[in-house]
Amino acid sequence: MEWSAIVILSILLPFFIIFITFLKWNNPMNGIPWNWPVLGMLPTVVFHMNRINDRATEILHQAARSTFFINGVWFSGTDFFLTANPSNIHHILSANFEQYPKGPDFKYIFDFFGDGIFNSDFASWKSQRVTAHAFFRNQKFLQFLEKIISKKVKAGLFPVLQSFCENGSVLDLQDLFQRLSFDSTCMFVTGFDLQSLSLEFPQIPFSKAMDDIKDVAFLRHFFPKKIWEFQNKLQIGQPKKLKQAWNIMDETIHKLIALKKESLKNQEEVDPDDRDLLSSYIITNNNVKDDDDGDSKFLKDTVLNLMMAGRDSVSSALSWFFFCLSNNPIVEAKIREELETTVPLSSDDATRDQCHIFSYEELKKLVYFHGALCETLRLYPVVPFQHKVPSKPDILPSGHRVDPNTKILFSLYALGRMSDVWGEDCMEFKPERWINSKNGKIKHEPSYKFLAFNAGPRTCLGKEVAFIEMKLLAAAILHNFNITRQTEHEVVSNASIILQMKHGFKVKVTKRWT
Repeated sequence: MEWSAIVILSILLPFFIIFITFLKWNNPMNGIPWNWPVLGMLPTVVFHMNRINDRATEILHQAARSTFFINGVWFSGTDFFLTANPSNIHHILSANFEQYPKGPDFKYIFDFFGDGIFNSDFASWKSQRVTAHAFFRNQKFLQFLEKIISKKVKAGLFPVLQSFCENGSVLDLQDLFQRLSFDSTCMFVTGFDLQSLSLEFPQIPFSKAMDDIKDVAFLRHFFPKKIWEFQNKLQIGQPKKLKQAWNIMDETIHKLIALKKESLKNQEEVDPDDRDLLSSYIITNNNVKDDDDGDSKFLKDTVLNLMMAGRDSVSSALSWFFFCLSNNPIVEAKIREELETTVPLSSDDATRDQCHIFSYEELKKLVYFHGALCETLRLYPVVPFQHKVPSKPDILPSGHRVDPNTKILFSLYALGRMSDVWGEDCMEFKPERWINSKNGKIKHEPSYKFLAFNAGPRTCLGKEVAFIEMKLLAAAILHNFNITRQTEHEVVSNASIILQMKHGFKVKVTKRWT
């Protein structure tokens, strides 16, 4: 009996500890988490997983110099150095950039990116960045991008929104933005429209696989390597989910590349004004033939990197933008007034009934509109955290020592909500904070303070592309439709490498013009 009692106690004790931890850390009055024996601070991570970014913000608000060390399970390699200190961020991303590469841990977690630009360091990264920079800054490509977006708005977005206006049903706006940005990104990256945005809202395996991979990548940050490797051998759990998604994406991208090469073979000349990124890469590298495994892998990795970046950045930003507007109707009214200065309202009823599609030339000088988008990205950054590892021992501006065994996470989400960085009104949605009171122009904020597009040498190449997409799509909706949030639907963020709404964003749509 004594031995059986000991066995039972040994089984129940861990559950008892976890239960007590749950009670403790579910208390909103708690601040800095406890460091438990064996478990470390894992209970805090587990029980706040559904609000992990807010919990990180609470911790960093109370931690000295907005920096805190998260202890994982003993001997699991899941300890993290968490910071939202602007001086630390500037030190890591800019001043000492070469000392903080992506490193093997990043490549291990995000292995699905292959050897693409997100995973690369040093010479490989520099080479890919130079090539991508030339494409993204090319005016012909930006004009091609605008043409694609306008086409998708007219043939895809407007018919879907008008359908929901007519039947009065509830629309998941986040789902719509994901489909819209997936299609437009696929078009400007590969030249093909997979038509996920249609009245039927079809499920596209490629898009679903991208979502699955994001979820797995987030959990992998907290997964002990030995457990992951064990599950991977058995092909169970998250490793199985990753492999299935990876196979779908790999197969789809391979088909798209093959179709593109075949198309280019049969064309005597490709119009430079109508050239997608994949065509540009293939033509630039004289890679129309399909018998080079190395080149094929490079193209697949490049397409996947661009697809992941393009789809998620725009859909996440626009979802949170309209969420912010739903809570701030005065801001929404001001943006509409600014839009109307570009396209004055017509007294002609026939003209009013036509949905207006803006050009980027009409939108790029609108200051308040731009400020509202920046304010959204401050509070709801597309990528809520970043991951770095130093290549050698270093001392951060906060005074903390780090070395190659230190996994550094800096929270972009917390950074945008720090009162010592943005002022006591940091939790208010105020586009005005982005406008220079003296000249009325957009106010530039240093990248280590506003990190939505990264900082230093790795500053996002697609920043202008993202703003073109966001402005064209948001303006088309705001000017032509009313979006009414369903207040009974709770909006909470998910736990993923991309900041999205866990249960979507449920709205009703009505026409502004009759």
